[in-house]
Amino acid sequence: MENELDNYLDNHFIHKSNWLRAAVLGANDGILSTSSLAIGIAAASDLREPIILATLAGLVAGALSMAAGEYVSVSSQTDVEKADIEREKIELVEMPEMELQRLTEIYEQRGLKKETALQVAKELTAHDALGAHVRDELGINEISQANPLQAALASGAAFTVGGALPFLVTLFLPIKTMEFWLYGSAILFLAILGALAAKTGGSSIFKAILRVTFWGTIAMVLTALVGHFFGVQLA
Repeated sequence: MENELDNYLDNHFIHKSNWLRAAVLGANDGILSTSSLAIGIAAASDLREPIILATLAGLVAGALSMAAGEYVSVSSQTDVEKADIEREKIELVEMPEMELQRLTEIYEQRGLKKETALQVAKELTAHDALGAHVRDELGINEISQANPLQAALASGAAFTVGGALPFLVTLFLPIKTMEFWLYGSAILFLAILGALAAKTGGSSIFKAILRVTFWGTIAMVLTALVGHFFGVQLA
């Protein structure tokens, strides 16, 4: 029975939300920002070397920035959660009656009768008071908690994989039509990524593809226009 319950829970997509968000964000940013940078340079240069150099620099800097940013962001969230949990521990010791009343009110707001809510609050408090308050009062659970290092590695690795795709385009495809190759390949990569993310997360594949290709096109077109309008020929 326990195994059946575990399998049932594993089928829910929310359990994948933390790592999926970090991976999709990293890969999407890797494809889009690296492609946009390469397109902007290609629009201002007829030489392959500046395009490759700028794309590689953008790939490395972007991956490190993504990993560092994700680590700091998740670490800050974790610090806040830990501080709230410590405060909750103190409140449970200093004012247990008030904490029980809070828990009862939460269950009442969720639809339980007052007597039932009080009984549930008492039983959960007797079983694991801190766990009940952390979960139901603070809204912190195993699904919402994220590991800073795990999130950083996932984002950095995903950005690297995503950014490596347009970088390979700058290495091997014709320089004269480089902007078009970069745009076409980036849209293809984004569409594949959007479809995979939607399938993994159980959402609409069509909407995901439309969303990433639309905003990806805008970003790359604007970057190309910057390269053309500035008219700087890189030697």
